[in-house]
Amino acid sequence: MKKRIITTTMLLMALCGVAEAQNNGTWTLYNTKNSEIGGNNISTIATDNRGVWVGTYQGLCRLNNDTWQDYAQFNEKLKNQSVNCLMVDKRGVVWIGTDDYGVIEFDGTHWTEYNTETKRLKMKFVKEITQDKDGTFWIGVTLGGVISFDGRTWEKYTPEDCGLLSDFVLDLAVDRASRKWITTNAGVSVYNDRRWVSYTVDNSGLPDNIVPAVAIDKNNVKWFGTLNGLCSFDGEEWKVWNTSNSPLPGNQINDIVFDNEGMLWLATNNGAAVFDGVDRWEVFTSRNSMLPSGNIFKVAVNRKGDVWFGSDSKGLACLSGFSMPVPVVQSEVAPENQTKQEEKEEMQTIQTPQDEHVRIVPHLSEGYITISLESPTATITFTNKAGKVVKTVTNYRNGQKININKMPKGMYTVGVLTPRGVKNIKFNLK
Repeated sequence: MKKRIITTTMLLMALCGVAEAQNNGTWTLYNTKNSEIGGNNISTIATDNRGVWVGTYQGLCRLNNDTWQDYAQFNEKLKNQSVNCLMVDKRGVVWIGTDDYGVIEFDGTHWTEYNTETKRLKMKFVKEITQDKDGTFWIGVTLGGVISFDGRTWEKYTPEDCGLLSDFVLDLAVDRASRKWITTNAGVSVYNDRRWVSYTVDNSGLPDNIVPAVAIDKNNVKWFGTLNGLCSFDGEEWKVWNTSNSPLPGNQINDIVFDNEGMLWLATNNGAAVFDGVDRWEVFTSRNSMLPSGNIFKVAVNRKGDVWFGSDSKGLACLSGFSMPVPVVQSEVAPENQTKQEEKEEMQTIQTPQDEHVRIVPHLSEGYITISLESPTATITFTNKAGKVVKTVTNYRNGQKININKMPKGMYTVGVLTPRGVKNIKFNLK
């Protein structure tokens, strides 16, 4: 009887979207079925004293004291608009990066739009916004390079006129020396307001040239999330962590952020993890927590230490009251009761195509394939079963032919990097 009561209690908590984490802390889930959140595909998250701001492909909403607010009712441009990034500046003003309308400011009452600059600078697909110590804003625009704004003057940086590796900008961070670390689909570019330096797989320890995320810790060490694992760079030494040498749940690192205690939180294509930067890990998947399964696209931490996870199709999750477990001397052992069927299901979860709007069209007899996608351009990578990238196509356009005549036969993971993130599709080249 006691066992039945516990099971019923857990079921009621799950139906309400709240449950105790298997390790410690409490999980709360928000999706369109159990809340008034604007959409299940979470593209960005930001926190402030007023709550948590959530951007989706359908617009902008905010959760404050258990109440959701849709901001399209205050600004029609946010209706069904993809909100790609959010930043709360030093004044508490929210900066909103959109697909079609560039950057929009909101101070809680007034909206400020930059329509002229958006057209002149071609500021579509705003991917990231950050602010340096002098108050200058740095805006990463996928397919548009980097734009700076000091409150009066706008300046644009592209590969054609500076040392930026690619105009396909994915993330931005500013270090304590005010150097701008810009991650792209072709590596990492660094700008110190005078000169440019670049890091790629050819001249550094980067495990992959596609770098969706960057964060800088309190010791000024740079951390990069790539399509082939996590890496750090302290100015001299590069270190790499992947699924082969660490508990990482997935090699595709979509987002990284530090909490107040200096712990590194990672969003991956197969769950999330927290890492102390040395040897302590805790991994969260749908198997050991209430984290949505599959691709976790964003992660954010508020001042209270609550950790927010955004999935690409299954809503928002919040982990409250978590603390890193005390280290255990013995090595971690997989549960003996895990069946082969469970392992098979886990592999199927990893291999499931992440977006039905991306489709491979084979023309094998003619020696090429085409890829159907909604975005105007993308970077395409072909990774074999050994985890090696065997072919990369940059600036791919919808329907363009990709020659596969010289590629070895076998199963590939085709990574399609668009302004909205990375989608993986399995492709068997026979």
